[in-house]
Parts: sequence; structure tokens; C-alpha cells
Amino acid sequence: MGRIMALDVGDVRIGIALSDLMGIIANPLETYTRKGDICKDVEYIVNLAKSKEVTLFVSGLPLDLKGRESAQAIKIREFMDEIKSACDIPVEFLDERFTTLSAERVLIDGNVRREDRKKVIDKLAATIILQNFLDRKR
Repeated sequence: MGRIMALDVGDVRIGIALSDLMGIIANPLETYTRKGDICKDVEYIVNLAKSKEVTLFVSGLPLDLKGRESAQAIKIREFMDEIKSACDIPVEFLDERFTTLSAERVLIDGNVRREDRKKVIDKLAATIILQNFLDRKR
């Protein structure tokens, strides 16, 4: 069994989280700043996944309050299609409504300064997505 990597894909940054080998605990890994070139972004994510022995990607998918896919969700699906084309690691999607808001609340409750929150919020959102996925699988 390999690790599961969660991605919180945004236009500027991608939050990345990684499971433990047993698939129980989600851990924040990093926040990747996109290069403005989808090929470079995909290459980075795929190489990182291979180096971490990832066997599954989980991507957050922002739905609106009625459960419909947003314009951002379409962009995320297109990005993940590029990931799937570049490697043989399967992709699953998880509704990510309110994960960034939850991450923001955790950081505020932890008295993290606003400028410091920007540095970690994306990887924390990815961690929440991954932990929700892992909890549902049990």
C-alpha cells in the first residue's frame, strides 16, 4: 500500500498533503507556487508523487451550495486530467466546500498572524481534504 496525496488546486498555489503509509493520518507537505506553465506544474506534482510512492491522488473539488460544479471545479478537473495523462496514478475527487474556511479558522484560533496564514493555508486545506477522505474510507 502506498501513500495518498491530496491537492488543493488553486490558480496561484497548490496545497499538498500526504498520508502515512497506513492511510490513517493526513500530514501537510508543502505549498507549491504555480509557475504559469501547466506542464511545469504537472511535472513537479508527478515527480513529487513518484518520489513519495503515491498510489492515489485526491483532489478537492469546489462545489456551490447546491452541489453543482463551479467554474473553478472545471479548471481543477482539467488540471487533474493533465496529471492523469502524465502518470498512471489514479485520481479521486472530494467535495471541498468550506475547507479553506475551516483552515482559516484553525489558523486564527491558533493566533497565527495574517501574513503567516497565507504561507500555510493551502497545505492545511489539502490536509483537511485528505483527512476527510481517509476518515470516509474507514
